[in-house]
Amino acid sequence: MIDPAAKLSVGRQANVLGISRSAVYYKPRPVPDSDLKLMHRIDRLHMEFPFAGSRMLRGLLV
Repeated sequence: MIDPAAKLSVGRQANVLGISRSAVYYKPRPVPDSDLKLMHRIDRLHMEFPFAGSRMLRGLLV
């Protein structure tokens, strides 16, 4: 919706739309496979031990 070539500045266009200017320039980066594997492993552990906190889950990962 934002046109960099328009007469209004990008900041003004973002303000009119109610979004931050940094959101206009944000480009999401892909998540590495190693991070995805770790997140899935943490999810499985959390489902198996729902009472476990971050410290216990860290210990279970080792």
